[in-house]
Amino acid sequence: DVDCTAGGKALCETVGVQGFPTIKYGDPSDLEDYEGGRDFDDLKKFADGLGPLCSPKNLDLCSAEKKKQIEEYMAMDVKKLEELVSSKEAEMKKISSDFDKFVEGLQKQYEEANKKKDEGVKAIKEAGLGLAK
Repeated sequence: DVDCTAGGKALCETVGVQGFPTIKYGDPSDLEDYEGGRDFDDLKKFADGLGPLCSPKNLDLCSAEKKKQIEEYMAMDVKKLEELVSSKEAEMKKISSDFDKFVEGLQKQYEEANKKKDEGVKAIKEAGLGLAK
């Protein structure tokens, strides 16, 4: 439980909390977003299904594919692994940044179209639509 508006703000930024309330679960180094319902029954069903997940500490819970991937990472030189993580985090940050720019562009288009609509409706009304009715 973390308050992202106070002392936990840095942690929330690190794990990608962007809105409230946000529920994260899983391995602390690879938290997942909860996407389910927010009523009691949905949350209880989700919580009842929680348990250990595939991770370096729980290899027995991993598929053969994930186990192989973890073993490859564990065999890597620490510096090389840090470079890989840094590179992938940079890729994710760029994807997120590109998305934010895209949304900003959509917002600008929406605002321009809405302004044009409002001005058009106003002009029609001022031209006497009410009198014609």
